[in-house]
Amino acid sequence: MKRLARLLFVFSLCLTCLVGFAQPSMAASWNGSMLLADTATTGEAIRNSADSKLGTEFGKKIDLNNTNVRAFRKYPGLYPALARKVVDNAPYKTVEDVLSIPGLSEKQKEMLTANIDKFTLTSTDDTFNEGGDRYNNGYY
Repeated sequence: MKRLARLLFVFSLCLTCLVGFAQPSMAASWNGSMLLADTATTGEAIRNSADSKLGTEFGKKIDLNNTNVRAFRKYPGLYPALARKVVDNAPYKTVEDVLSIPGLSEKQKEMLTANIDKFTLTSTDDTFNEGGDRYNNGYY
């Protein structure tokens, strides 16, 4: 019985490998954050709105209108309670609007003021705001 089980296991492993090698590989055309397709005809790589936004100041600072609460973890005192308040009250028209969130304590206002240079604003993008991604984006 053990021999039969081993034989079936080896057979299924070989079959899986053969099927896997027969499939066209996407690894050659995938470059981490974007798919490089049709670059020969257009001359440039295809980019989605999220990749375009990540290439701007959004990728270097906390975008108050789009960033999820986990981005606030790198700044002591902002995560999780204050980050949640910031996300709940978005969108903002100016970075200073974050200081006008209703119900902020003086200490929370001081924390936000101390970190105001680490914030930026871009227009609200559904890629970052749909489906509760601002609270739980699936990165663990």
